[in-house]
Amino acid sequence: MWAEDEAGPYQTLPYPGSHWHPDGEPVRYPHEYIRAGTAKQLTLFHPASGQVRVKGVRSASNAVLHPWLGAELTEVLATLPEPEILSPAENRRRWERWQEGLTVRITLSQELPPLRMLLVWDNLTGHYTVAFVLWLFAHGIMPLFTPLSGSYLNMAESIQRVLKQRALQGQHPKTPEEIIAWLEAAARGWNREPTPSCGAGSARLGDSEHESDDTPSVDPVPGPGDRSTVGGRHDATA
Repeated sequence: MWAEDEAGPYQTLPYPGSHWHPDGEPVRYPHEYIRAGTAKQLTLFHPASGQVRVKGVRSASNAVLHPWLGAELTEVLATLPEPEILSPAENRRRWERWQEGLTVRITLSQELPPLRMLLVWDNLTGHYTVAFVLWLFAHGIMPLFTPLSGSYLNMAESIQRVLKQRALQGQHPKTPEEIIAWLEAAARGWNREPTPSCGAGSARLGDSEHESDDTPSVDPVPGPGDRSTVGGRHDATA
């Protein structure tokens, strides 16, 4: 299971934080600053390992997000084990089990490849773009949308707050390009010693009693019908 999110915009202004400076010579923020534009952060997070894939951008529109996310997901899929061969009926059941209990269900393709990945992201209109959703299905990726008013359930948001603090705390970037460079550097530093999310473990894409020992495992995501956590386009009740 991977989670995706976009953060920002981050402005070219002084960010509060700690500084190293001589005694009696505190850092003083300027009372004026130049608005030189903003930067945003695209994030793909793997809770089980703590690894994060980040790209700093000036805009997070679909024209920017979808090509980047498609390329990143393709790289991740290439590292996964070969999928288990299942009957068409069993294969569809494994896709549909992630929609059980949802009040609104995204329409699955008639022909579905083996399910290889769960992608958790926010309930935004751009994330329902037909062409990209069909691309996800064709590559064995099931999108799971956080409930309305429940974007905090997307673990990518948590890692973005950490990276923003590491990159911008106490800094005064003068250009968006500077912000982008610092965000991406913070992600590289994080990946040298990543911290897995609490509870990342052995939830599986299918039912354990029907699977072999070599079935790829994924992080715990809410089981079918769990309306209190990650699901479809309904209100969170937790």
